[in-house]
Amino acid sequence: MRNDFMQGNGKANSKDKLTRQVAGARRKLSHEEISNLYADSRIVQNIIDIPAEDMTRNWFTLRMKDEKLARDIMSKLADLNAKNAFKKMRSYERLRGDGFISLGVTQANKFNLADPLDMNKLYSVDYLHAFSSLKVNEFLINEDVFDFNYGQLEKLRINRASRNGIQSVESESSVHISRLLHDQTRRLEDEYQGQSLLEPLYDILTVFDTSIWSVGQILHDFTFKVYKSKDIEELSTEDKRHLSMIMDFMFRTEALAMIGADEELSKQTTPVAGIKDLLDFVWDLLAGAARMPKTVIKGQEAGTITGAQYDVMNYYSRIVADQENEMKPHLEKLIRMLLMSEKELGGRIDPDKIEWEIKFNPLWSVDSKTDAEIRKLVAETDQIYITNGVLMSDEVRETRFGQFGLSNELKFSGDEADFKAIADEVYSAWKERGSNA
Repeated sequence: MRNDFMQGNGKANSKDKLTRQVAGARRKLSHEEISNLYADSRIVQNIIDIPAEDMTRNWFTLRMKDEKLARDIMSKLADLNAKNAFKKMRSYERLRGDGFISLGVTQANKFNLADPLDMNKLYSVDYLHAFSSLKVNEFLINEDVFDFNYGQLEKLRINRASRNGIQSVESESSVHISRLLHDQTRRLEDEYQGQSLLEPLYDILTVFDTSIWSVGQILHDFTFKVYKSKDIEELSTEDKRHLSMIMDFMFRTEALAMIGADEELSKQTTPVAGIKDLLDFVWDLLAGAARMPKTVIKGQEAGTITGAQYDVMNYYSRIVADQENEMKPHLEKLIRMLLMSEKELGGRIDPDKIEWEIKFNPLWSVDSKTDAEIRKLVAETDQIYITNGVLMSDEVRETRFGQFGLSNELKFSGDEADFKAIADEVYSAWKERGSNA
């Protein structure tokens, strides 16, 4: 049997490293592994917790014609510590795939947790407790393809164990989904439980951890001394160890080294050229996979943005979308329960017979210089629209000022980056038109 050693590893054979590396080799993390990853890295904690904190940081304003009723509802939500419960629910969803809030209620009739919640028999909402899928033993999902609620979660089997010192009581209850708020954004079609955000991030987190360890090793051995002497070869192992200890101590603490004329002492430095590019690659990969800017992952001050941070603006736009699509329905359900509770707000109120709206408070604001630049750009753009007959001056006045004076919210679609691109196009067309005139 002959083998041509000049052929090398070859392409797509058993020795090809790219062939042996298989994409899609999923690693499904256990709850213990997820807990260890979270507990071990502050960066992982930032990826999990910061978006949840941003979603609830500035909370929301409840718009109602009856302002006293709105204040009473917000006061009740504060008593329930709802803001903290929603933050924890979102953190659990990102960490373990599912976040829940148990709705502790009092009803006019006896009930079982497995029974659907009857809104018409509510007395009060007493507490909100956030928990994760770590407490859930089984997800019961409707699998009937001809049922109206096909694919929806109907009940949970929840572990209700209690512990007092060394004594514990094991219990389990079937709980109807209407008695819970359930936050889940990532679930594979053939699975019941949501997917932890750390699963698709696992390989990247491994590389990130390796880069941290490697940098630590480089810093530890960044400089080392080389001592050359013809007498070294004649020393025993014990004498070399003793000499190394003495010289390491002396040359580390003293600026003066006394050696023989035929001896040489030099320092060697570990080369670090190109390491910044490698670390930037790891950071960019981590930020892209987590869908969070590097500055946010590193803990930039929340809500403060300079003019060039379009990636941060995009991040906050994504948070706003999550507020509207994920958190708002849960808040509306909770407020409806408070309105329908007989003992909460002075009597049962039909939420469909009054006008009310949840308006999330702004998440970020730009510095004064950037704000002035944006307003100047908007004013110049409005002037171009008026000059070219796109808008009338009355329309611009109503849009920018309204009945309450200068608005803090600039009414345009998209984020700041989109707005700048549109403005640049308008300016280019305007200048071209002026040059042709």
